[in-house]
Amino acid sequence: CLLVNDGSTDGTAKLLEELATSTDSINVLHLAENSGKAEAVRQGIQKALEHSPEYVGYWDADMATPLSEIDSFMACFRLGSYEAVIGSRLARLGAEVKRRNSRHYLGRVFATVVSILLKLRVYDTQCGAKIFRSELARLIFDRPFKSKWLFDVEILKRIAEQRGLQATQDEIVYELPVMSWREVEGSKLKSSMMLMAPFQLLKIFFF
Repeated sequence: CLLVNDGSTDGTAKLLEELATSTDSINVLHLAENSGKAEAVRQGIQKALEHSPEYVGYWDADMATPLSEIDSFMACFRLGSYEAVIGSRLARLGAEVKRRNSRHYLGRVFATVVSILLKLRVYDTQCGAKIFRSELARLIFDRPFKSKWLFDVEILKRIAEQRGLQATQDEIVYELPVMSWREVEGSKLKSSMMLMAPFQLLKIFFF
């Protein structure tokens, strides 16, 4: 497990170091300055790839998606030739997916627009739980993202560019509805930021 400290100026660095010294299974990557979530994730992935793992991925630090979901993600790779498994926050019977209605409906509008732009039938690009085969990760995390907080959309765009639209839709990416997801209070991504989404999408797709 690799925890990334994105240039924090509070007590985060000390807390992470204490966690790392308490167990051999945790390592910490400290970034010199705050670079935003996209670059923090990218650098974390690249650091993890230095150890030549078969799979690599990222999980939001707030654990909105519990780590217990990882087993289900890994099981998906055994279903076929998938190179990426991405979480999807689909509210349904038998699942504990708890999200404010306002965020849910804004998210559905956003997801519809993104699906049209990507030309992929994707339900949820923004769930912060994704795992990739390392070969694919090396290709899509090789350069900085254009958007600091819509980089999940860029990930799918890069996969489609590398593997082709049809293969991405049918063979490369598996979208897994998670069994549990909860909205964590204090999230830095505010609903008002969704108003900026069109400009971020323009940057991703047209510039």
